[in-house]
Amino acid sequence: MNNISPKMQNQIAMLQQVQQQLQTIMQQKMNYEMSVKEAKKAEEELRTVSEDAEVFVMVGSVMMQKDKPKVTEDLAEKIETLELRVKSLDKQEKALQTKFEQLQSQIKAAFEGGQETAI
Repeated sequence: MNNISPKMQNQIAMLQQVQQQLQTIMQQKMNYEMSVKEAKKAEEELRTVSEDAEVFVMVGSVMMQKDKPKVTEDLAEKIETLELRVKSLDKQEKALQTKFEQLQSQIKAAFEGGQETAI
């Protein structure tokens, strides 16, 4: 890397940083998507029980009994919030992906052309 200009080294460092950010965003998005699936599955299961059935929810490490309508309402809110977070992360992922591809193509063009100063 001694023959690579400081500007090119900076571009490579930026590329690595964007790649790490992209991986972090993708992992967070995957985690939220799993949470949405779990909440939707719970919501689906709640539909199969009668309105007066005993429903229990985990609150930290304690299980508590709650009314089915309240649990259903809470789940719907949780799903909505999680889905909004997934959409936000999706936008961030797309923006970072675009930035990553731009940096990658600039670095590739500079190396192929042997023109490090072009960047």
